[in-house]
Amino acid sequence: MSIYGAMFSGVSAMNANSQAMGVLADNISNLNTIGYKHTESRFSTLVTRAATSTAYSPGGIDMTPVQQVERQGLLQSSPSATDIAISGIGQIVVNEAATPGTGDRYLYTRAGQFSIDKNGYLVNTGGYFLQAWPTTTTGAFDVDQNGVADTSSPDPTSLTNLKSIKVTALTGTSQPTTKVTLGLTLPATAAVAATENLTVKVFDSLGVAHNMALQWTKTVAAPATWRLDVTGLTLASGGAASTSGLAFPVTVNTVVFNGDGTPSGFTPVAFAVTSAQWTTAAAASSISFNLGTVNKADGVTQFASSYNLSFVDQDGGSFGAFKAIEIAESGLVTAVFDNGSRRAIYKIPIATFANYNALDPVTGNAWAETAAAGNHFLNVAGAGAAGSLSPGTLESSTVDLGIEFTNMIITQRAFSASTKIITTADEMLEELVRIKR
Repeated sequence: MSIYGAMFSGVSAMNANSQAMGVLADNISNLNTIGYKHTESRFSTLVTRAATSTAYSPGGIDMTPVQQVERQGLLQSSPSATDIAISGIGQIVVNEAATPGTGDRYLYTRAGQFSIDKNGYLVNTGGYFLQAWPTTTTGAFDVDQNGVADTSSPDPTSLTNLKSIKVTALTGTSQPTTKVTLGLTLPATAAVAATENLTVKVFDSLGVAHNMALQWTKTVAAPATWRLDVTGLTLASGGAASTSGLAFPVTVNTVVFNGDGTPSGFTPVAFAVTSAQWTTAAAASSISFNLGTVNKADGVTQFASSYNLSFVDQDGGSFGAFKAIEIAESGLVTAVFDNGSRRAIYKIPIATFANYNALDPVTGNAWAETAAAGNHFLNVAGAGAAGSLSPGTLESSTVDLGIEFTNMIITQRAFSASTKIITTADEMLEELVRIKR
């Protein structure tokens, strides 16, 4: 009988609207949850086919919650350098464990509020560990020290190449000198065999400072030609010899000058010191010399003046303790040391999916991969369809409080109306029973 069908239809409406109220409660509760995505209640009819066209069989209503995972939230500034947000589409990859093993799930999140835990790992408020490509060459999809991904490597869908970002493993670093850049003017009136000297401080792989003695010698009058030699290496701390078994002088460049004082050509030779030759037992070093550009006065020149040193630069540094990390829009994570040196240590990928709304929500404001969502694809941030990382920011919840309160009123009224269906149907049944009386 349709009266019973009406009652069951009312029950289904009450059930659907009560679930919708639960969705609203979750949305409002997560108003301030970083990276939270608004969940929408979508209703659909349940149709019961009647045996004849002259009869109607009530069906009911069904409610399906849909979380708008792909919806962009407002980006808000954060004072923490380890907080990140995504501007655009994609997800940050995280794992349940610091050292992922069998059974530890890779999950995806937009909640980028990361901090360093007691073991030095970057962990978000959900307790998940941030995953990234390490800057080594041992994996199948790594990046170099400049953060450039090895795009020739196979299968960017592989998650096993990712590692949990750990920053406290970097106790300190030193940067050996690999290049010396000079800017100076040599006297054009100098006689053949005339010399000019300077000293440059350089560093070995252990961060030990050395004084490198350099000497310019004029070898040819026309065209004017000067030879650059390394004449000695001594410890900057005490003046003792830095090397043993290395014969000085060592010629590292020969410069021929034009008539206008600019260099017409260079004959560069790298200055090399083997590990056995360093008295500090440092690793082998190779130092090149940048003396400027051919036909330009941007480095070494020769003019009618006295010897004049404009600038000296070298790319080495002494030992420096780990100070902080910086995250770039490209996802490159750089360690900063107190000696001013920097080292790229990780690169954070962006995971993209064909259907974000089909991801399975997990406690901790994360999502798990499903067949309906499609396979993940690991992208370099800002490349292709992937969004870019926004360091020092957080993505706000996409909940609109005004909309939620409005929907709450509508849901309350719909639930109340559903109860009227049941009470009215009950009254009709009561009238039916009275017929017998």
